[in-house]
Amino acid sequence: MANVRDKFDLTDRVAVITGGAGLLGTQHAAAIAEMGGTPVLVDIATDRAEAAARAISDKHDRPALGLGVDITQPDEVQGLLAQTLDAFGRVDILINNAANNPKMEDTGDDGPEWSRFENFPLAAWEQDIAVGLTGAMLCCRVVGSHLASQGQGVILNIASDLGVIAPDQRIYRQPGLPDDQQPVKPVTYSVVKSGLVGLTLYLATYWADRGVRVNALSPGGVFNNQDPAFVQRLTNLIPMGRMAHPDEYQAAVIFLVSDASSYMTGFNVVMAGGRTAW
Repeated sequence: MANVRDKFDLTDRVAVITGGAGLLGTQHAAAIAEMGGTPVLVDIATDRAEAAARAISDKHDRPALGLGVDITQPDEVQGLLAQTLDAFGRVDILINNAANNPKMEDTGDDGPEWSRFENFPLAAWEQDIAVGLTGAMLCCRVVGSHLASQGQGVILNIASDLGVIAPDQRIYRQPGLPDDQQPVKPVTYSVVKSGLVGLTLYLATYWADRGVRVNALSPGGVFNNQDPAFVQRLTNLIPMGRMAHPDEYQAAVIFLVSDASSYMTGFNVVMAGGRTAW
């Protein structure tokens, strides 16, 4: 029987991480490398994926691979699996982290009220669903099917506290705008994140007898130099009184993709500073 520390060890395990060059994706990848694993950072931007992989490899003295992949395209997802197997000969872990999260201040040509449900562009809906939900499904279908065929593996879907509770739209309000022009958190964010929880439950039972565990992690708001007034409004909703630091999810990720959680599947771990408890 392995000791507790050994259950967290990821030596030689290969983890595919979508959205791997983003704020949390790089944190997930670094955690994998720190625990002895090999991260494959997948991102739509090839240069960012490669740069992030080099930085992690240099820091942790571990191999890491950066790949430019459009996860909304089935052939590119198939290519992702093929390139990973060609480079390392195995895949053990899939972390579905990629998502669109448009900034509400980026109004473009649609006006300040573009994010409101009544006005939300169909093209934005389709793109957000394609990246956040369809992309995750395709990665599960391709990479997850490979895990099932080998009789073992782990899938971790990165959802959100806003897949469990509704966003409090009051925290996004801007002074001086009438109610019908106030920005809101787009509907797609909640739909995608709650959809990932549903996908987690479905696949956890679908592949339970094939040795594949599937869980979700639902982070809360992560501090990234947001406007101080917004940060204050958000932290007023959080019992712990602050946003998360980007590295605070690393240990949870390692728990969920390692043997430390070997009897856990179909579960959504919410880490939001207690926000969903109120």
